[in-house]
Amino acid sequence: MNKLSNVSPGHSGVVIKLGKSGKLRRKIIDMGITPGTKITVLSVAPLGDPIKIEIRGYELSIRKSECQEIIIDEEKEAIKSNNELN
Repeated sequence: MNKLSNVSPGHSGVVIKLGKSGKLRRKIIDMGITPGTKITVLSVAPLGDPIKIEIRGYELSIRKSECQEIIIDEEKEAIKSNNELN
């Protein structure tokens, strides 16, 4: 498991957990980022903020501080991809 803010461009994972409660958590959920959702990091701005992701078929730019509240599992995505090939 890894924070979304630490994932390199081109890598994917599945959302495992969302951090803090309150307004920030509600904002993240309203953007469509919920546990079980696949996220792919497309690019990171030169200074590290914002981070461009693909989720639910659309592209979204999200602040690094928001990405630090999103925990993903890159291994689950790799296992899921391998199972789809077989």
